[in-house]
Amino acid sequence: MKSSRVIIGSALAGLLAVAIQGEALAKDPQEKCYGIAKAGQNDCSTSRHTCAGQSTKDKDPGDWKYVAKGTCEQAGGTTKAGGGEKPAK
Repeated sequence: MKSSRVIIGSALAGLLAVAIQGEALAKDPQEKCYGIAKAGQNDCSTSRHTCAGQSTKDKDPGDWKYVAKGTCEQAGGTTKAGGGEKPAK
């Protein structure tokens, strides 16, 4: 019985954390930043793979991560797609 409460409590805490993070992202404008993602830490698909977390090398110009708007160049990236990727709309 006690373990069920722990599991339910953990699940509720996780849902709350996701809701809070989603709300914060909605308030802070984000932009795609190409060329800064480390291997396995990209945010979405490209012409070379179909999902987040599938990049195979650091700072690949075709892979991107979401960053706070206006901070991409400071992180060493670009908002323009590279590596055969179509430009972001």
